[in-house]
Amino acid sequence: MTLQRSPATGLYMPNGGFHAFSESASKALTGPAVATRRTAAGAGSGFGFDLSVLPNPDPVLRKLGKSMQVYRDLRTDPHVGGCVRRRKAAVRAMKSDLNRGQAKSRVAKSVQSLLADLDMGGLLGEALDAPLYGYQPLEVMWGRVGGLIVPVDVVGKPPEWFAFDAENRLRFMSREAGRLGELVEDRKFLLPCQDPSYENPYGQADLARTFWATKFKQGGMDFWFRFLEKYGTPWLVGKQPRSSDDQATERLLDMLEAMIQDAVAVIPDDSSISIVEAAGKAGSAEVYREFLTHMRSEVSIALLGQNQTTEAETNHASATAGQDVTDDIRDADAGIACAAINQLIAWTVDLNWGGEPPLYSMWAEDEVNQVMAERDENLAKAGARFTPQYFTRAYKLQDGDLLPSAAVPIAPLGQPPAAVAFSEPQDAPDYAATVAPMLATVGQPIVDAWVTRIRSVVHRTASLAELPNALVAEFAELDDDRLVQAMTLALSCAQLAGRAEVADGE
Repeated sequence: MTLQRSPATGLYMPNGGFHAFSESASKALTGPAVATRRTAAGAGSGFGFDLSVLPNPDPVLRKLGKSMQVYRDLRTDPHVGGCVRRRKAAVRAMKSDLNRGQAKSRVAKSVQSLLADLDMGGLLGEALDAPLYGYQPLEVMWGRVGGLIVPVDVVGKPPEWFAFDAENRLRFMSREAGRLGELVEDRKFLLPCQDPSYENPYGQADLARTFWATKFKQGGMDFWFRFLEKYGTPWLVGKQPRSSDDQATERLLDMLEAMIQDAVAVIPDDSSISIVEAAGKAGSAEVYREFLTHMRSEVSIALLGQNQTTEAETNHASATAGQDVTDDIRDADAGIACAAINQLIAWTVDLNWGGEPPLYSMWAEDEVNQVMAERDENLAKAGARFTPQYFTRAYKLQDGDLLPSAAVPIAPLGQPPAAVAFSEPQDAPDYAATVAPMLATVGQPIVDAWVTRIRSVVHRTASLAELPNALVAEFAELDDDRLVQAMTLALSCAQLAGRAEVADGE
């Protein structure tokens, strides 16, 4: 037995009694939050004083005492920039559409039109900066078009221009407002974030995970260049008699330096020059190479979730597993972007029409069948009818995969005869010989094209219980209404066959 709640006064107990809430307890439950930054002790909250604006807790920015510009500088690194481009390209390659859902038809059409007028490529690219920096404010520029208040542009603004207050509300740090900033207006800024929390409303920046690996890699490159300059070039060693003075030695050294530049030198006949290779240094060079490769792998893992397709030696199985991780990150990025776009759509619908807004969604090419099939199923239930050309285009079918709609015509049938007991012998009987004459008698000429297919299904089916599933598999190309008609006809024939068998056995 479940407890019944009286929303204002108490609970009805299983024994029929009633337990009343005290007025003070009700107020305590419905009151404001208890654990907040203003009420927590300094040591427990992490702050020793009351803060009106929260600092960004990003560990890299706090340690360096710098702004988000250090992350923008990272994107000039070839490997970091390449991973960022690959990550954004994976989302841009996804399919997208507007799902009407419970929204009115005219509202969905209007939203589809205004999205077509926006720079969706730019909006998507700006929103996808949120996973890189943790958060990315997008200012919405509203305007009146045809009597409607619609977004005419969405512009990404530098994240360091904004901060969060003690209640996790976004503030613009303007010159006029001073260090406290000014609270942004409702419906003015979209705020895509990656993994925001009460403790950290700024979100988690993926570029923070690549900062030290990139800096160590750049420092390692400097040392590697010095190593190559020192040990990669053969050494020229000059030999002079012991009786040579310092001036003669200096002149020979100058000749060796000139020889390194021009490969030509003139030396005394009692001096000699030999070339010495830096033997045994190949192992040291490998140490630098392995270090740089490891740092590059760290960046790949941070931005792509794997290094199977960039650094590591792979086979097909490991590369596929690595790509699956990347697909998860791609889907998460697409979810962040879709959430921002759906927020914009909800604001627009609320300002102009009210009611339920349509939803913007994105999916990968390999998911098109499942997602679009579910959408098409909902549309078909609402009364939509699709042509073979649509299925060929939407599901990438080949010519000839679909039967022409005229090849299996269907006419409305009368009510089936009353159900009778279906004889179910141990060995499957040959229904075809019995059902075919009945089909010729009770069936209409328009269903003649079905006779062969139904005969085959009935012949293969051992019992009435298995017949519905066999019919669904055979007539999978039909829509719901026509499939019901086909099953009705086949079940009626099977019932007639069973009746005939019973009559024969009497």
